[in-house]
Amino acid sequence: MAVKAKYQGVLDLGEKLNIANGDVSEANGVLTVKGTAATQYEKNLLWDEIKAIGGENPSDIVADIKVADTSLYAKHTVKSGETLGAIAKQYYGNASKYNAIFKANTNILDNPDVIHPNQELIIPNL
Repeated sequence: MAVKAKYQGVLDLGEKLNIANGDVSEANGVLTVKGTAATQYEKNLLWDEIKAIGGENPSDIVADIKVADTSLYAKHTVKSGETLGAIAKQYYGNASKYNAIFKANTNILDNPDVIHPNQELIIPNL
């Protein structure tokens, strides 16, 4: 199997995330992937996919993924039924970190228990 085909899931995710300045090349059985993710969270998603396919330290892929906006971890558009705890669990793996999200969004939130669909939240770096 060609290494590019092996990592097609990574390339598909990069397309889905609209990775900027993307470049992919393959030489001598090594895939080189370059690009700029919008946020650290998106970069982490790409690395998680690389590791899911190639293992913890893959030798057949080299990835140089930069981050366009390092001032935040991610942006999140609230969906119906979500809570800050559920959003914190999604991004940080810990629902109790909801207060960090609340504090980063006090310009649009008055109460951590009241969020509305379509609000664009900043997910801060911890």
